[in-house]
Amino acid sequence: MSERFRKTFTAKAKHIDEMGHVNNAVWVQWIQDMATANWDAVAAPEHARDFIWLVVRHEIDYRGNIDAGESVTGETWIPGEPRGATSLRRVDFTDAAGKVIVSASTTWAMLDRQTQRLVRVRPEVIAPFRA
Repeated sequence: MSERFRKTFTAKAKHIDEMGHVNNAVWVQWIQDMATANWDAVAAPEHARDFIWLVVRHEIDYRGNIDAGESVTGETWIPGEPRGATSLRRVDFTDAAGKVIVSASTTWAMLDRQTQRLVRVRPEVIAPFRA
């Protein structure tokens, strides 16, 4: 289990779709924003310089939603060890009542920034994300 990282998002009118709730594409963007912010906050400077991450898979469960003007707190963590060039990341979004309304499991692949080729996730790269 890794250290948990939190970030708050507030729904704006532009995030609301014709169904009257935050559009699915917005949730995907917020998931990516969570992962990027966590990497930027925790990764060693040389790792941020040498590597980039690319989404391989998103699996998202929607259990609720928020309206324009309401906020959610996103919490992300890395459960378990990387597998080769990939790492699993979990993201939960909780509403003001503390209920998880969106939960995601995303798989990310690490690439060498210069060659854009997959590289194995090394222990020293993942270590700063560990509790």
